[in-house]
Amino acid sequence: MRLRAFKVWAALLLIPNLVLLYQTLAYAAVPHSCAAQTTWLLHALSIAALLACVGATLLAGHEWHRLRGEPQADATVDSDAAAPVVGRGFMAAAAAGVGLLFTLVVGTQWFAAWVLSPCLQ
Repeated sequence: MRLRAFKVWAALLLIPNLVLLYQTLAYAAVPHSCAAQTTWLLHALSIAALLACVGATLLAGHEWHRLRGEPQADATVDSDAAAPVVGRGFMAAAAAGVGLLFTLVVGTQWFAAWVLSPCLQ
């Protein structure tokens, strides 16, 4: 159960913080990249952040898919038996969406590192 919860919370809370750390490190690496006239450090940071985002998003998506197929035992109109499964499913879907959003953010920032020179001011 803890591993399943980690799949959701990793994409929901860990990934936004990791992307913020990536952005901070990438901005800090720009003066070094300009002085060395190379962008390998920016690309390495982008690849690491992108892989973490994709991995966490896939884990959350897998959990969402698993919960969608889980039977909702004793679920009638008047009972709340399905409420925990539905709530976990919503959290997994939200985590997959957040992970997808931040994957897109890292991808667009990496694209900027490809297109723009680190010495551009």
